[in-house]
Order: sequence, then C-alpha cells, then structure tokens
Amino acid sequence: MASEDERSVDELFAELPEKWQRSLEEVGLGLPELRRIAAGPDGMRRVRTILAEFSEATAGPRPARTGYGGATPVWPWARLLLVAVVSVAVCLLSSLFIGKAAAFVGLLLGLPVIWVAFKTRDSRGAPVARYVTAAAYLVLVLVGSYFANAWYLQLRGVEQTVTIATPTHQWTHGTRETYCRVRLRDGSVHEVVDNKENCADRVGQTTTAVVDPAGHYKPSLGTKSGIGGLLEGYVCLGAAVVLVLAPVTVVVMGRRKRYGQAIGTAV
Repeated sequence: MASEDERSVDELFAELPEKWQRSLEEVGLGLPELRRIAAGPDGMRRVRTILAEFSEATAGPRPARTGYGGATPVWPWARLLLVAVVSVAVCLLSSLFIGKAAAFVGLLLGLPVIWVAFKTRDSRGAPVARYVTAAAYLVLVLVGSYFANAWYLQLRGVEQTVTIATPTHQWTHGTRETYCRVRLRDGSVHEVVDNKENCADRVGQTTTAVVDPAGHYKPSLGTKSGIGGLLEGYVCLGAAVVLVLAPVTVVVMGRRKRYGQAIGTAV
C-alpha cells in the first residue's frame, strides 16, 4: 500500500465520500482544481492540507448555537422569511375587509416575526439582518395597509360618473366631521375613501369617482391619476426586496465562510 506521501491527488480524492466530493466541487475545489494545485510548487502538501481542513470542517462536531464560526443553517432564516412574507400577505389581504385598520393586524403578526428572527443562529451579519428584516417588515405592513386601497383601485378600479349623496356627520375627537357619500349607477350609496372635496353643498351634482367593481374598497373621488400612492408603492417594493435579501445574504455569507480557510490555502 502506498504511503500518505506517495498517493496521488486522484487517490486522495477518490477516498472521500461522494457527498464531500460534490461539496468540494461546489466551492471550486473539485478534482481538476486539486490537480492544478498539486502541479505547482509544494503542491501535494497544499492539497493534503486542503483535504484535511475540509474533512475537519465537515466531520467535526456541530458548533454551539452562540458565537460565530461554522456554516449558517438555512432553515432558521428560511423560516424567518416564510413567516414574514405570510404575515405581510395576511395583513394586506385583511385590508380588503377592515381597510386601514389592517395595520393593527400587521403589528400583531409582527410578534411571531420578531420571535422567529431571534431564534436564528448567531453568525456574522446576523444581528444586522434581524433588525433590517424587522424594519422592512414594518414598512410593508404600515405603509402597505395604508395605501393598499390606492394600489387596488389603480389596478382594478373603474372610473364612472357618480352622484353626490347626502353626507353623514360624526364626532371625532371632539370635532364634527363630514363624510362624503356618493350614489353609484346601481343605486347603492357609499362613503368615499377620502374627503377630497367639500360635498355638503354639492348634493345631487354629478362627479367622477374610481369604483371597486368587487366592492371591497370605498370609492375614491376623482380619476385614477389623482389617487396617488405611486411613491409609496416604490418604497414598499424596495422594502420587499430588502426583506428577501437580508436572510439570503446571511445564509450565503455563512455557507461560503465554511470553506473559506480551505479556499484561502489554495490561492
């Protein structure tokens, strides 16, 4: 049997378990690369060092939950992303039924999001990723719940001529507020989203409003171009990207670090 120093790169690589061979190939240290390293100065010693360090990192005991080092587990961060995305979706969908009060649903669902975030393993970048994920989530549920009706009416709303109906009056924080109402073509009367115009002295007059055909949201006086929410839509889009990238970045950085020392030796 050949001694340790006499065995070729092919023999050393063949002795590794198949899953280890695949892992080396994934990080750019497959058999062709090891052959190239072995052909250089002091090549075989470098190859044996790489394989030894890789074997130690792969077969060694699982690191403790606290502290840095080792590969970053994928599932805790994937779970955080899943819980956050589902919570945002539930919050925005609830605005179909309770309007802007959906923000309270989002804040309530934020509790399990925060809990899952702090169940992730400590690793480099993890603390920042947790807070960034939480911040992106808050932007999505607070801004999203407030402007969901505007985005929905922009996509599904239909402009039609409506008639100003007799407004309602309510006391809010000690102030008597007037709430505009309009009568649609089908004869039904609805309060509008925002009181953009003084409607108390315009009862019976016709105007344009954007109406939700499904009846989920209140009509909005004016045309689609006046609804707004475009800037806020871009803000939420950016927050959604951050919400996805923060956990993914931590996992990718952690997985690369696992073999970082071996790759550094090969360079």
